Amino acid sequence: MLERIVAIAEEAGRLALDHFEKRGSLPVTSKAHLNLVTGADRAVESLIASRLRAAFPDDGLFGEESGGQTGGSSRIWVVDPIDGTFNFVRGGDQWAVSIGLFENGCPVLGVIHAPVRGTTLAGGKGSAPTLNGALLAPLTPFAPDRGSIGVGLDSGAPVDEQIEVLRFLMRDARLMIRSCNSATMAMMEVATGEADVYLAMGDSSWDVMAAWPILIALGARATFGWDNVPLTAGLKFAIGKPEAVDLLAALGLGKPTMD
Repeated sequence: MLERIVAIAEEAGRLALDHFEKRGSLPVTSKAHLNLVTGADRAVESLIASRLRAAFPDDGLFGEESGGQTGGSSRIWVVDPIDGTFNFVRGGDQWAVSIGLFENGCPVLGVIHAPVRGTTLAGGKGSAPTLNGALLAPLTPFAPDRGSIGVGLDSGAPVDEQIEVLRFLMRDARLMIRSCNSATMAMMEVATGEADVYLAMGDSSWDVMAAWPILIALGARATFGWDNVPLTAGLKFAIGKPEAVDLLAALGLGKPTMD
C-alpha cells in the first residue's frame, strides 16, 4: 500500500511542479485573507482522488478543495494537494503534496512529497519511516541549548493570542522559532531533525494527516489523541520530542475547535 501511495504522491508532485513552473500565468483566488487557492491545487487534488478511487474503491476521501466523500470501509484518505500554496504562489520551495490515511479514528499512514526539493517522506504504523527510501533514525533526545520549534501561525487566529504564544516560546520555553507557512513542511523538519517540535495554532486535518503518523512512528508525542475529533475540526496541538512537548504544557493545548 505504501509504495502505491508514494507513486501517487510523486505523480501528483510532477503535475504540481509543472504548474509551479508556469505559476506566472496561473489564476489565484483567495478563500480568506492570505489563504490562497490556485488551479494547480484543484488539478492535483483531482488527480490524487482519481488514483485513490481506482486503487481503493471502498475507501472514503477527504480533500482540502473537494470536501468529503464517504466509502464503505473504515478508511479515509485525507489529502492536501499543495500544502503551502502561499509559498507555491510566491515561488518558494516549502510546499508539498500530502496524503494521509485515517483509519478507525486514527492517522495510521502518510506520504509527503516536496517536488522542488525532490524529497519524499513516508511511513506510519507498521511501516518504518523513510526519506527518499532510506530509513530515518528515531527522534534524538531534546537538547535545550539548541531547542527549535516550528510554529504554524494561522492568519484566522486572534493576533493577540498568537503574540502571547510567541512571547511564551521566546521568554519562557526559550526556543528558536521557525515558521515556514506550511504545516506539512514544518512537521517534516521535526522528522528530519531540523526542529524539535511543531506547534499548530489552527491547522486543519489535511494539513497534518500525512506527517502525524510518521512522527509518532519516530517516537514523537502529541498533546491530544484523535478520539472523537472530526476531520473538520480546527486543531491546536504540539507534536515532537517528548521533552520539548512538555515545555509547552502551560499553553493548554489539545482542545480542537469544532467547525
